[in-house]
Formats: sequence, C-alpha cells, structure tokens
Amino acid sequence: MTVNLEQLRRCHVAVDLGAARTRVFVRGVGLVVDEPSVAAVNTRTGALIAVGTLAEKMTGRTPDYIRVARPVSGGTVVDIEMAQRMLRHLLGEKLRRQLRRKPRLRAAACTPHDSDPLAQRAAVETLVGLGARRVELVDTLIAAAVGCGLPVEQPTATMIMVCGAATTQVAVLSLGSIVTAERIPVGGDAIDHAVIQHLRHQHELMLPTQSVRPLQLALHGNGLTPHGPASTEIHGRDVATGLARSVQVDTAAVRDAIHTPLTAVLDGIGKVLRDCPPDLVADLADRGIMMVGGSALLPGLDQMLHNATGMPVQIAERPDVCAVLGLGAMLEGKIQPMMLDLLTDTILVSDRKEKAERRRERPERAAPAKTAGATAQPAAVE
Repeated sequence: MTVNLEQLRRCHVAVDLGAARTRVFVRGVGLVVDEPSVAAVNTRTGALIAVGTLAEKMTGRTPDYIRVARPVSGGTVVDIEMAQRMLRHLLGEKLRRQLRRKPRLRAAACTPHDSDPLAQRAAVETLVGLGARRVELVDTLIAAAVGCGLPVEQPTATMIMVCGAATTQVAVLSLGSIVTAERIPVGGDAIDHAVIQHLRHQHELMLPTQSVRPLQLALHGNGLTPHGPASTEIHGRDVATGLARSVQVDTAAVRDAIHTPLTAVLDGIGKVLRDCPPDLVADLADRGIMMVGGSALLPGLDQMLHNATGMPVQIAERPDVCAVLGLGAMLEGKIQPMMLDLLTDTILVSDRKEKAERRRERPERAAPAKTAGATAQPAAVE
C-alpha cells in the first residue's frame, strides 16, 4: 500500500478503527475521540443506548434485550452500519456540524497490513457513510512508525511491532516503505484468554467479567519479569459452587501460561528477520525494535522480546495512540519525503546534454551506395 502524501494533506479527518479502541484526529484540532469500540443496542427497538466507555462497562451486566456489540474485529469493520452509528455518537453533533461545512470532506483511515480488499472496502464505506467524499487508506505499520518518531523516510532500517488487541504486526521499514512484514493473529485478547483458561483449569476460578483485563489483576508491579511478586491474590467466582472466592495465584505459573501465545509472536519476528536483507538486519542490531499499541504496555513483554532476539527493545512514549498521531502528522504536512525525483531529473537532463554534444561533434558519415540511375545525396547530419 503506497502512501500518497499529497493526497493525505488534503484530508480533514484521520480515523483509527481498532478492535479495542476508536480514535479520531481532526486537522487543526488534534485528537478528539479516544473511546472503546463498543456500542450497546436495544434489541427490541433497535435504539442505540450507549457507546464507548459506558457501553464497555455494560459488558456482562445487561438484561436480555440489551446487546453489547463490537463492530470492529481484528482491525476490520465487521458491521458497517453499527460502526457508522458508533462514530456519529462519538464525534458528537457539534463536531459533525463543523465537518459537514467542508465542501469536499476527505478522510484517512488505518488498515492492517496485508488486509484483503473486502476489509478495505468496509473501512471506506464506513467513512463514506459519515459524509466523506474521498477516503485514503494508510497501512497501520507506516502510520504507527511515523507517530512514534521513527525516521521511516531515511535509507536505514527501522523495525516496528504493533501490538493490537486481536493481531500483532511486525515490519521492517526503509525509505518510507515496508521491506518485509508479518501479521500474526495473536494479540492482547489471546493473552487474556490464556490467563483466563489458566485460572479456570488450575484454580477453578472464573473472573467476574471479560471486560476487566485479567493481566492488570494478575501481573501488577514488574509482572512477567522474575523480579516481580511471587504470588498475587485474585477475586472471582468458584466454578463449582458459583460463590465468590479469592485465591493466591503463582506469578511464575501465569508467566508460563502467557508464554504459549507469545511463541507465535516470536516466530513471526524471526520470519521477518530471515526475509530481511542482511544490510538492514545489521542496522537493526543497533536500533532494535520499537513497540507500539495498547498491548505493548504488558509488563515484562519488552524484556521477554529482548531475551529472545538479543536486540534492544523500546516502547513508544504514547504507544496506544501512535497510529492516529502518525496519520495526523501526515495530514498536517509534518512529514516530508526524500527528494529522489529531483535527483533523477538532474541525471536525465545531464544525459540528454551529453548525447546532444556527441551528436554535434560527430563527423558527417559517407553517403551509402545507391543503385544505378540514382542521384547521390549528401548524408543527413543527425
């Protein structure tokens, strides 16, 4: 997916529709929306009850006639109509009125790497339904790299790892493009599910709701690192009796349970490095890996990647909003590409001048032999 900076500078809105959170950046205003991608609907009337944080708090606590929906899954819009309704309420009437005043509203959206045409079309139709006349799609890897300040336009290797809720994307960038990339269907939700299954099988305990991140309960402090707490207390519901119960969970056992889904992430990083040219891999030995995304804040994940790869691992300053901030920087014209076209034009002009001078200095060639009865003509000078 090629990024056209000239087209992006004409856009007014940048949207990052993630599986966990939805973020909207308006040119000249900044980040205006940062809410969970959740909507609560009344199934009897079809009315929208709540969106964002309030709808997320309703998860697992609603009666039968209220359904909590997630219109985005794995970075792909799975329910276009619900996504449009959610975005309208998140933007608010005042901001939507300001955007409607634009004669030709243009929008930009992040899409996962190697997304299929149907997923791209769903993202475009979601924003077109909000009034956008044109939608530009940008790879999430490039937008996140720009947002965390990596020199993506330089001829040096930069490795970025986008840790999302449903997927993990790893790529090596150079000269503003993706050299090699891998999309792994393992994210924060898979890690949470591994902890939930560990608590259920080993301690016969169920957490009260899926909306509360169990990692924040089980892995406080140093978390995955060996220097963290030896055990922690978790409250939940007993599987057999259904009563509330508290258990002491061994942190080392939780660390082993989490390591299973993370093995796929380590395999993806190894595949990207194997497909990368050796010169770029040499650059990565000094620069290391930049981690962005909400799941990058998992305690001890950076140390685990460092031990597995041997490369330095850094976490961006604001890892959860890097993608939408990178799109906003492109919208506001803060990113300037390398002037390669000017160099190419100069070389072409110099080549044309040298060829013209050689033609003028070339002596006249002798006329070719003519058939009988033909009049000899002087050879034409090129």
